Amino acid sequence: MASFKSTKIPIYPKLGEKVTPDTLYWKNYKAPVQIKEFGAVTSIDFSSLAPHNYAVTASTRIHIYGPFSTEPVKTFTRFKDTAYSGKFRSDGQLLVAGCEDSVVRLFDVSGKVALRVFKGHTKGVHVTDFTSDCYHILTGSDDYTCRLWDIPNSTELTSYKEHTDYIRCGTTSKLNRDIFITGSYDHTLRVFDARVEKSVMTMDHSQPVESVLLYPSEGLLVSAGGRYVKVWDLLKGGQPLVSLKNHHKTVTCLSLSSNGQRLLSASLDRHVKIYNTTNYKVVHNFDYAASILSLALAPDDESIVVGMTNGVLSIKHRKSPEEKREMVGKQRMQPVYRIFVKGRNYVPKKDDFLVSKPVKSHLAKYDKQLKKFNISKALDTALESWRRNRKPEITVAVMKELDRRGTLKNALAGRDEQNLSQLLNFLIGNVVDPRFTPVLVTATEMILDIYQAVVGQSSVVDRQLVRLQELVEREVDYQQDLLEVLGMLDTLFATSLPRKEVPCPGSSRPNGLAEGSLGAPGPQLQAA
Repeated sequence: MASFKSTKIPIYPKLGEKVTPDTLYWKNYKAPVQIKEFGAVTSIDFSSLAPHNYAVTASTRIHIYGPFSTEPVKTFTRFKDTAYSGKFRSDGQLLVAGCEDSVVRLFDVSGKVALRVFKGHTKGVHVTDFTSDCYHILTGSDDYTCRLWDIPNSTELTSYKEHTDYIRCGTTSKLNRDIFITGSYDHTLRVFDARVEKSVMTMDHSQPVESVLLYPSEGLLVSAGGRYVKVWDLLKGGQPLVSLKNHHKTVTCLSLSSNGQRLLSASLDRHVKIYNTTNYKVVHNFDYAASILSLALAPDDESIVVGMTNGVLSIKHRKSPEEKREMVGKQRMQPVYRIFVKGRNYVPKKDDFLVSKPVKSHLAKYDKQLKKFNISKALDTALESWRRNRKPEITVAVMKELDRRGTLKNALAGRDEQNLSQLLNFLIGNVVDPRFTPVLVTATEMILDIYQAVVGQSSVVDRQLVRLQELVEREVDYQQDLLEVLGMLDTLFATSLPRKEVPCPGSSRPNGLAEGSLGAPGPQLQAA
């Protein structure tokens, strides 16, 4: 008696992730290190000087971490309320921060007590930054004003009140000490020059502005607000260049890679998107466990630090060359395929004594039912929810085997409303898949033949049959359109090819006509 042959499941090619230089570059980070802060992490800022410590603003504290430390090397706690926007000066010696109590504090990184306290705002200060000359501070507040302060004299230099809502982001020019930019919840971006009494440029983002970023050349400005990231050309008077909508929720922060060729945006949808600054297409994506409020990249992209609403600080460090070599070595040490199949194809010699070991075959559930000729139970097993959703090729292979045996119609018959609904759902989801269409079209025709007498008795089944009909009709229309397009392309290709003269044997003319016969009337025409 021949042994039972299990159902052959075809293996279809899978479209894997396209490996690009960006994929290799941005995946070259270790597993993230997570640190729990006292509150939502609202700001992260790296020092521009080695060893590139970074300041993390959360709740009523500012922690300064070393590049590889998991414990803060310095903590500033002299805040009466929530602290905001802790920023390093370009020399790494001073740090400025705003607060919900409207006071701006300036700290010496090596000390604990505030060196300067700037009072003048009437509401919380969410924006702070140093100007390029290192002697002035920019602040932006919920009192709708932005101000410049002089550090040596602790005095206010100038104040602007042109925004009509909270100012939640801003940045200063690194090339000109008098230029700075602010973004507000009144949907506008404003460019200010400290030598002029009012703003010199205004741009409408159309959404509350959460973050602004200047390119190193400072000819382009990036703004984030709502679900949009927009790029503006400052050299053309603030003309909009690009509007990106790749996030599902509000974009909260922006950052640039060290070479300025990649733009990063983070959002409340828990994603960090990386764009190519040449064509602004997404080249990579990071996923996180909670909504993101702050993002910063270390110099040379050595670390990616992300702050989230749940108070978790996530740090990813780039792998060192030694760690890369260790990973490659571990991969080489793993047993390869040839070790597992070693000896399987060995042919015994003439004088060898062969001891055979019986090989026990393990059958899948649907094969066990097929072996017992329980065709309906075999189809039910193949239609289990996890199998039909994750591996529809198994369900289709069982249907194909039943059709080969001539029992598919019997297996489809005798089903109640629930089982028939599951079957129709599977057909709706896969009948237009080119891999499964030949088998599922046959199954669909059989179902219509079997259950045409009960159409109209179940509203659920009727709706599914209507959906199936619409799906098939739409697919037929697509196929017809494709055939028309193929016909057009064939015509274009045929007309674009050069004509070649094909000589005919027994004739000196390329078209097979005797010389002088073309255009000359025959003898019958002359007689006529």
